[in-house]
Amino acid sequence: MVWLDMAETAFAENGLAVACLLAQQSGLARLTEFAGNSIYLIQAIVAVIGTVCSIIVWRRLGRLRFKSEKAMDDFVTQVEAHLMNGDVQSAAALCEGDGRAVPQLLLLALANRGLGYQKVRQLLTERFQRDVIAGLETNLTWVLTAIKSAPMLGLLGTVLGMMAAFGKLAGKQPDASQLAGDISLALVTTFVGLSIAIPLSLGVSAIQVRMRKMEDLTGSGVNRFLEVLKILLEQSEGAPQTAYSPETAPVEGS
Repeated sequence: MVWLDMAETAFAENGLAVACLLAQQSGLARLTEFAGNSIYLIQAIVAVIGTVCSIIVWRRLGRLRFKSEKAMDDFVTQVEAHLMNGDVQSAAALCEGDGRAVPQLLLLALANRGLGYQKVRQLLTERFQRDVIAGLETNLTWVLTAIKSAPMLGLLGTVLGMMAAFGKLAGKQPDASQLAGDISLALVTTFVGLSIAIPLSLGVSAIQVRMRKMEDLTGSGVNRFLEVLKILLEQSEGAPQTAYSPETAPVEGS
């Protein structure tokens, strides 16, 4: 019965093909489910990192800057008054208990005034960039990384979801609920990624504006103080300098 043997062979081949297709679909479904859960978890971690780093930078900026230009001018005026009276110790004591950037930089200048005007100016610039700006930019870099990563993870979820959906469409009579789950993964991961990136982008813009204001105020206050210090150094040129202790003062914010 040749025809019966041929029928059995054809059935066996078709059955094997169907079994392979079902196995592939089952494996892809498990992979999609695992990858989808993993993407949600990673997106949550990215959101936490971005949010925490944003808060850290925002609060640190609040501790480093004066609330207004008038408040900074009043502080620098008090320091200048002590200097003009020749009372370096009082000027240093006024700065010593203040953790904001300007007082700490003025304290550093007073501690190293014996180096001369140019070297003191260079020292303040280097320390401000290293101890203040670099620390802020490090945390801000993590926020920017979160902004870039969240939508990319969403795109990965979209690709996986569409791959799973098209894999089911290749089979016979795909289940509508399964297709809906795959399409949901594709859309929800993208939505979550954008929901993370957009608020963080707005937060970064606000932080950058605050950083620029802090840099401008700090530069203004330090330059004003350095002009007074330059005059005093020129007047006392050739006279022995009384070094303030400690020789170097750290700038908070690192």
